[in-house]
Amino acid sequence: MPRQLVECVPNFSEGRDPARIDAIVQAILAVPEVVLLDRESDADHNRCVLTFAGPPAAVADAAFRGVEKAVALIDLTTHQGAHPRIGAADVVPFIPIEGVTLEECVKLAERVGHEIWNKLQVPVYFYEAAAKRPDRVNLENIRRGQFEALVKEIGVVPDRQPDCGDRCHPTAGATVVGARKFLIAYNVNLGTPDLSIAKKIAKTIRVSSGGFRYVKSMGVMLGTRNLAQVSINLTDFEQTAMHLVYETVRREAERYGVPVVGSEIVGLIPQKSIEMSAEYFLRFENFRPELVLENRIAEAMASRGGLPEFLDALAAPTATPGGGSASAAAAAMAAALGSMVTRMAKQDAAPFEDDRRFFTEAVDRDAAAFQRVMAAYKRPRDERAPYVEESLHGAAEVPLQVYERACAMHSRLLLLEVPARFASDLAVSRALTGAARTGALENVRINLDSIQDAAFKRSVEERLAAADAH
Repeated sequence: MPRQLVECVPNFSEGRDPARIDAIVQAILAVPEVVLLDRESDADHNRCVLTFAGPPAAVADAAFRGVEKAVALIDLTTHQGAHPRIGAADVVPFIPIEGVTLEECVKLAERVGHEIWNKLQVPVYFYEAAAKRPDRVNLENIRRGQFEALVKEIGVVPDRQPDCGDRCHPTAGATVVGARKFLIAYNVNLGTPDLSIAKKIAKTIRVSSGGFRYVKSMGVMLGTRNLAQVSINLTDFEQTAMHLVYETVRREAERYGVPVVGSEIVGLIPQKSIEMSAEYFLRFENFRPELVLENRIAEAMASRGGLPEFLDALAAPTATPGGGSASAAAAAMAAALGSMVTRMAKQDAAPFEDDRRFFTEAVDRDAAAFQRVMAAYKRPRDERAPYVEESLHGAAEVPLQVYERACAMHSRLLLLEVPARFASDLAVSRALTGAARTGALENVRINLDSIQDAAFKRSVEERLAAADAH
């Protein structure tokens, strides 16, 4: 059966408390087949965006768990931020990536939406491809008036009646669930605190006001930086390219005597969109994707693949992959051996197969987490502290999960009884698990040394102690 992959990019109304975000992330990652691809948070927007992927059923399960945790932790009656919102788990889109159709993602959205109402009593609106009414295709129509209006209007104004449920959750509001194509969330920061300019530019470029097709935009204020921002969603970057939108924003800003001081991507972005922008700005006459070094390397490595590629990357004079990835790789090999000996002994190999998938994904997750730390340190000195702290949480979290899972696997390996002819394989599996535990623990400790959040550090120590008890 061909591989099936779905991406989910939920937006949660919390961008200031790393502990709450960590809890939501952990709820999502409790589903073994799901891998976290990206984690973004913004204090001004008071919002975080998580990107994860996996098989359809696993992604649906993880999405519900994330919403469930957000409902328990986030109170919209006290929430304030620049970004519009109607829910603690504000929007949960499913995106087809491989071997899955948009229509199948619609069914996934419907399943999760009904589960959110039935189990959490949070009403749900369906949007984009999953919309039940034409006026609910666009998210901004559903979110009009935000939580404060919604809590008064559900049950009173017929047009505000949810697709699932009949009343607003008192603290978690409502959730918008849907299915859509890949979207680029792209923000352009203006060198002015005048929010009216950002709103005028946003109106110029968005499709609903006669601007570019496939562009949604609004003006927001970044209070901590005293800057106005044009916040943009590109719903089809191949039809309306990112560089075209940027150039228009820049020209419009010039009309008001305002410079563009920077732009930022929220979440992930397809490489093709970067290539399209490079071709535009540099005016390449012979550009094609094969000229991009990373594309050529990826193509070459695909034909080579396997352990040599990982070892070459590990030996390279770069920060990632490093000891954390190596620890996860050791655990993955241990799990693979555990799977082998249980199968040969006619026993259930499923737990070791689950472990193998988890540890294999953790190899890349650990490297990605440390890359976010390095990116945080590259921010301007006067604003980097919260970004560094949050990224260090993530850098500690991945090896902590590896440690917890390796401890549990080690306990199973110690209890495993197999014929004597498999004893050496079992011994190697146990030894590799021990190495993985040691390496993961070292990586947790080195990140904890730089973290300031005392509550987070205590929670990590508690989890380490609980894992040791296995």
